[in-house]
Amino acid sequence: MAIVITRTFIVYFALLLTMRLMGKRQLGEMELSEFVVAALIADLAAHPLQDMGIPLLNGLVPIAVLFCCEVLIAGLSLRSIRLRELLFGKPSLLIVKGEIDQAQMRRNRFTLDELMQELRSQGVTDIRMIEYAVLETDGKLSLLLSPAASPVTASQLDLPQGNAGYPHIVISDGRVLEANLRHLGLDAAWLDNTLREQGYASPAEVYLMTVDEGKAFFLARKEATIA
Repeated sequence: MAIVITRTFIVYFALLLTMRLMGKRQLGEMELSEFVVAALIADLAAHPLQDMGIPLLNGLVPIAVLFCCEVLIAGLSLRSIRLRELLFGKPSLLIVKGEIDQAQMRRNRFTLDELMQELRSQGVTDIRMIEYAVLETDGKLSLLLSPAASPVTASQLDLPQGNAGYPHIVISDGRVLEANLRHLGLDAAWLDNTLREQGYASPAEVYLMTVDEGKAFFLARKEATIA
């Protein structure tokens, strides 16, 4: 039993390290080569765990080779547009100025049901509102609305344009994140005063608190747990 647990820990952390080194993109929408590598790694990692007679290196070495292949392909695709198009394809325009390109739909084997589902998921029901619909290489559909359907911006209305910056979490589930507090140029005294003004006795009562660069904050009270 100890051997099984040890092998599982080794394989787990090897996979964790491999996916971490491959980058954050692999954790989201994957290109074709990335999907193939992820599927192979999952299969290779399972064999040493299912059969104790298989040496652990027989699973770890192929994972390392696949990792090297993926890094090599990623590096080459950055330098070669043709290789990138060969391996990953290129974006396709499915809708142009409110007109569906049926040839592109057939070429990408994209059905009308799939198209309408994607449009609905992005809050668009009228194809005439779309200037361009681009099927990206990772399979995601990107929409660019026509000028008449695009949301009005503050600059178009001649409104003041403030930028409060990124909201940083300063309290997470009752715990104060002091590094974020210091990054905002704030201290514990400011935090305590702000919480008291909002009716909180201590950070332990706060589920989430965010503060942006303009010192605007958001507070959510922690709900009482039921034993």
